[in-house]
Amino acid sequence: MLNSEIMTASSATREIDRLPNHIAIVPDGNRRWAEQHGLSAIEGHKVGSRNLRNIIEYLNDYQIKYVTVYTFSTENWNRSEDEVRDLFRLSLAVIGKDALRFHKRGIRIRHLGRHQQLSLSLQRKINKVVGLTKENTGMTMSLAFNYGGRGEILDAIRCIIAEGIPPQSIDEKVFSNYLYTAGLPDVDLLIRTGDELRLSNFLIWQTAYSEYYFTDVLWPDFDEKAVDKALLSYSQRQRRFGGD
Repeated sequence: MLNSEIMTASSATREIDRLPNHIAIVPDGNRRWAEQHGLSAIEGHKVGSRNLRNIIEYLNDYQIKYVTVYTFSTENWNRSEDEVRDLFRLSLAVIGKDALRFHKRGIRIRHLGRHQQLSLSLQRKINKVVGLTKENTGMTMSLAFNYGGRGEILDAIRCIIAEGIPPQSIDEKVFSNYLYTAGLPDVDLLIRTGDELRLSNFLIWQTAYSEYYFTDVLWPDFDEKAVDKALLSYSQRQRRFGGD
């Protein structure tokens, strides 16, 4: 990190007196950024992937404990066959390269989503990095890949039924233990870039009382200063959970 960036981070930290424990990110705008720069969609995704690595490391410097990123939704299968194929190839390369970098920083990686539709090579790569980092005690970074919030809830219901759990025994805590995010706390702050004002089927259950932060900045341009701005906005809010 450059000295100027360190100064920016330390200055921002002095102003931010309350940090979120769990941040969820919808990194939107890669394709629009590519179009603005006369590049192909996959080039935009490449730049976005590099930026994701930088932002994760910056949040790790803040000692944010949990970060969950929406990397590929179940609806993204509706994109062109070429773009889906390119995204999967990029994911294979990025997961392998960045996982080792994150591992050295003590970051634990989790996968949220359905494995079945993924290629065997991608399944093996995901399982490998999850196994490699499972004992790490730093940030937990969850990659929501082939993820959909409604599908997650349906999968949880199916598991509960299959295990024969009596209806009267099911409460919110029990139900949460059957979600992909079992063991993770609910989201404190959800950040979405790219000037889109919706959840897009992301962490429907886990964001019930989250603070939302929407920005028109496209993901490849969402830098450390933009992170500071989002965290400062969060710290200035008074969170309410229905009881006050």
